[in-house]
Amino acid sequence: MAQDLMNAMKISSSGMKAQGMRIRVASENLANADSVAGPGQDPYRRKIMTFSNVLDRANNVHLVQVNRVFNDTSQFEMQYDPSHPFADQDGYVMSPNVNTMVEMMDMREAQRSYEANLNVIESSMSMLTRTIDLLRS
Repeated sequence: MAQDLMNAMKISSSGMKAQGMRIRVASENLANADSVAGPGQDPYRRKIMTFSNVLDRANNVHLVQVNRVFNDTSQFEMQYDPSHPFADQDGYVMSPNVNTMVEMMDMREAQRSYEANLNVIESSMSMLTRTIDLLRS
């Protein structure tokens, strides 16, 4: 039983690491959402991440890890602002392919998942502590 609780904590710990990275990527996307490209340059590209399932053979449990972080290849936004110093000859400025609402929702979802994993660890620790206390009695 104790090993099952330890494995639950390992699994949740890997989930917390992955969700922490997800929050970092969303933060980076949000921080660069309003940056624009200078003449002849591309603006910031939104980052996307994927997760993978990894078998921990020593404990026979499946953990989650970040598979890779890559650039979103969707089109940049074109904003009409002829007075902007980086506007092209038609008055358009290229801005990042970041949708702040999507990033905020992704960050919120990652935060909830992180908290859920943290709750599993806290519950497992509590159960282990109670088990040890019972064995001492």
